[in-house]
Amino acid sequence: MKTSEGAVVRVICGELNGVRGPVKDIVIDPEYLDIELPAGKSLTHFVKRNHTVFAYVIDGEAYFDQIQIPFAHDAVGVNYFDMRSPCPCGDGSIVLYEKEGTHITVTTGKHSVRFLLISGKPLNEPIAWYGPIVMNTHEELRKAFQDFRDGTFVKNS
Repeated sequence: MKTSEGAVVRVICGELNGVRGPVKDIVIDPEYLDIELPAGKSLTHFVKRNHTVFAYVIDGEAYFDQIQIPFAHDAVGVNYFDMRSPCPCGDGSIVLYEKEGTHITVTTGKHSVRFLLISGKPLNEPIAWYGPIVMNTHEELRKAFQDFRDGTFVKNS
């Protein structure tokens, strides 16, 4: 679908302007959007209160903060001696919206951007993670790796 701002939005999960994505009936009530925003445009999107929201930039660059100040957000993985913090977020950037709000605004400059916008109810569960496996406890992790070694990790129902 195309928005009035000129953005092309593919709804993967959730609903936007009457368009419902093919993925349905998930407990955390997720919204998963694939958005392309042309250069020189701005898009405001309303998000559900109390949902965790993040964006992942696939291509191009955009400003994901309204004030557009380079030091207003953390930049992880940049060179220690790079004193020029980039303001627009580019390819491979993840933007986590930690403050509770009702909307996010994305603005492009000279370049267009394509990004995934994902939100959902937080599970508020503990996380134990090692490699590709994520469980709730370290004991569950040990059991999962033992099941993997025994060939019983994937069970047929």
